[in-house]
Amino acid sequence: MSNDYNYMFKYIVVGDTNVGKSCLLLQFTENKFSDHTESTVGVEFGYKTIKLNDQLIKLQIWDTAGQDSFKSITRSYYRGAIGGLLVFDFSRRSTFEDIKKWLKEIKTYSCDKIQLVLVGNKSDLPNKDLTIQEVQEYAQQEKLDFYEASAKTGQNVDVVFESVAIKILRKIETKQINLDDQMLGIKVNLNGKNKKKSKLQNNQSPYYNITLNGKQNQEEKNDKKSCC
Repeated sequence: MSNDYNYMFKYIVVGDTNVGKSCLLLQFTENKFSDHTESTVGVEFGYKTIKLNDQLIKLQIWDTAGQDSFKSITRSYYRGAIGGLLVFDFSRRSTFEDIKKWLKEIKTYSCDKIQLVLVGNKSDLPNKDLTIQEVQEYAQQEKLDFYEASAKTGQNVDVVFESVAIKILRKIETKQINLDDQMLGIKVNLNGKNKKKSKLQNNQSPYYNITLNGKQNQEEKNDKKSCC
């Protein structure tokens, strides 16, 4: 992996088997889609470097297996993750109902600073097994950002991963995260951090500078709990 980054964030992707976690990862990291991906055995790994404002952020993404038989393996990856995707399949209601189980797992085994997002995959399918409204109500109840996404068409795939990174970076900049805590799933590259900003600012590639919900969430401002 290249060392050309300012921060590295560790992500986990969780959800039932065959909801499209691996397909989301493949679409994000390689802009590819495959109808023939096999169920993940244990964990799979991918990474991608993105630009947020004047920072290079390397995302280290762990795609976890959805089967109960691999829980003892995947749980070990929860701790030390700073970002996470909770993924369900719009065409299978049971996968959305199981999100409660996955969220409980993460809250039990991961750091309390982890930034999560709820992702409804396969939004391109015409026949959905649940409504957007009920998903939005659940997301609001759990204080989760929610996105409809499609690993097949690429809809919102980049936005999903980047929105989590934006919130993590915001917490770093407002000192809500202690970078000295090595259990947070954040690695600081001092060489990358000391590079002149002008090198990035002169790059003509578009930057993602998204303001979620129009302003910083109040719970982020008030989040003063220590991690792990």
